[in-house]
Amino acid sequence: MVQCSNCRQENPEGAKFCLACGQQLAAAAPVGRDERRIVSVVFVDLVGFTSRSEQLDPEDVRAFLTPYHDFVRREFESFGGVVEKFIGDAIVAVFGAPTAYGDDAERAARAALAVRDGVRELGELDVQVRIAVNTGEALVSLGARPELGEAMVAGDVVNTASRLQSAAPVDGVIVGRETYRTTRDAIEYEPAAPVEAKGKAEPVEAWLAVRPLHAAGERRQSGDLVGRGRELEVLRGIWERVAAESVPYLVTVLGPAGIGKTRLAQEFDGIVQELGGRTVHGRSLPYRESSAYFAFATQVKQLCGIFESDPPEVGLRKLGERALDESVTRHLAILLGLDPEGSVDDREELFFSVRVFIESVAREQPTVLVLEDIHWADRSLLDLVELLAARLRDLPVLILTLARPELLDLRPAWGGGLPAYTALPLSPLSTADAEELAQLRLGRLHEAATRLADTAGGNPLFIEQLAATMAESSAAGAALPTTIRGILAARLDALPAEERALLLDAAVVGKTFWRGALERMVDGRNELSELLGALERRDLIVRDTASAIEGEQQFAFKHVLIRDVAYELLPRVDRRARHARVAEFFENRTSELGEIATALARHWRDAGDPQRALGYFIRAGEQAERGWAKDQAAILYKEALELVPEDKGAELADLRRRLALARAAAVHIPDARQLMRES
Repeated sequence: MVQCSNCRQENPEGAKFCLACGQQLAAAAPVGRDERRIVSVVFVDLVGFTSRSEQLDPEDVRAFLTPYHDFVRREFESFGGVVEKFIGDAIVAVFGAPTAYGDDAERAARAALAVRDGVRELGELDVQVRIAVNTGEALVSLGARPELGEAMVAGDVVNTASRLQSAAPVDGVIVGRETYRTTRDAIEYEPAAPVEAKGKAEPVEAWLAVRPLHAAGERRQSGDLVGRGRELEVLRGIWERVAAESVPYLVTVLGPAGIGKTRLAQEFDGIVQELGGRTVHGRSLPYRESSAYFAFATQVKQLCGIFESDPPEVGLRKLGERALDESVTRHLAILLGLDPEGSVDDREELFFSVRVFIESVAREQPTVLVLEDIHWADRSLLDLVELLAARLRDLPVLILTLARPELLDLRPAWGGGLPAYTALPLSPLSTADAEELAQLRLGRLHEAATRLADTAGGNPLFIEQLAATMAESSAAGAALPTTIRGILAARLDALPAEERALLLDAAVVGKTFWRGALERMVDGRNELSELLGALERRDLIVRDTASAIEGEQQFAFKHVLIRDVAYELLPRVDRRARHARVAEFFENRTSELGEIATALARHWRDAGDPQRALGYFIRAGEQAERGWAKDQAAILYKEALELVPEDKGAELADLRRRLALARAAAVHIPDARQLMRES
């Protein structure tokens, strides 16, 4: 069965859309497939239950534990987690597998805090807990069935979470370093004493989670907006027409995670206010929503001055004072959840009441309704947005929706046929803008701005996260930040299963890859052309107009980080088999000269065949030397040296000599060139 991430409905294998809510389903993982993933593991344990239970009958123990287990499971699943196992009074949950959402560590921390606070409401049970959250890489069995007791994750991240949990204070949540680093902008923490963990050489750094800093889904935005002047001018022009001519308008800003949709909308807020209008925001979330119209209900509450802390009767009074019409008030009360017993037989009547309310609001003051993350919206909300955009007339109202490209998978005709609609795609920042942003974020490390901007591929969030990592780590080649890995893994998990599998195969070849190499890995899959075309339409890869290998179609990843994250998902044993296929492709289709010799060396090394790799490394080093690329030759000889067994004395001596000569030449070449220029 495949569980819907939106409504948790179980659907039969092979279903593409949820039978209950209609949302597109993530493809079920093939049974037995393993992947390396960044996950967050949560351990919850009751305090003092062992001594308490020895005084109870076994049936009483189960009667006590069942409501506790049910409560914790509901909380974890509502945040998108999976309960992996119950061990007596201990509960283990996993976030980030089998599906990544991009903010899994934050979900895990919020879920832990929700459990901490919620057990206090289980008054009749008198429950106290210790909770730990730890984030790191694990080997994940995607086909595991936790409900049948099958283990899903393995790795040090699990063991460390267990050790942290034993050190947590009563009714406290303790987290490890990576969880803290990933979520500190969303969760308030206090420092905790390092934990002396069994089996660990060094104490484990730890922090105590206090409370969320803001509502789920909100993002802390940095100060300067870089490189979005043209998009802002488009929005300003549309708004000026809306306000001056009373032309209702729908705008959808489209772009992948981290590209700056929310930041652009916040800058636009200032323009609207400057020109005498107002904006109200609502956000769709993939978890913890109370209704299908959650995002719009949030906007109505803002317009009516209704607080979440208001009792229902106060909320109803405020709504009635603003809506004025009795039937409109009754219908909106149902939509806002203020009248849980109420119902409406005809959805058209409900939508008409919404339209009447928006019309009254827009007549008072030109208004922008900002709906964020609508790629996660319920289809009923999407229907409402399109209906408002189609039927509102002669009013100064702009509906600004922000979405990832997945929205167009759910609604390919989104905005089609509307008289006033603009799709505003956000592209990566230009090279100059990306470098400017990188320099602003790097501060004293600004000399690395060009390299950082190139690595981030023009994605503002990636630039900021990479800059933060560089500021905190002096190590060269530091690991890719967990936030970036999570966002890109979530994008890959949203792909249909065959497209995703092909992308992982391509990642083994490299940033540039060839169709012939893929054919060796996919067992002659007939629909290869269709799959490659689909990945290109999704802007994940691009087909090059020329190819370095005659007669072979050449492709490249649009973003090197997508390639890196896809590659890191593969377990070592799967990588080896694929590297061998790629090496065979190069041997059959190339002359094994130049860069190809280097590629062959590394593919055979990663395939687990050091002897074949050694010969190619030496050949590639010799070619580099002949071309006076002595520094590159030194790198290749060093890689070759690492493959020679210690008992091969003559080979070791020869390679050490080559390496020493290449290094010496590399050092003196600049001096020699300077002398030649001076002479």
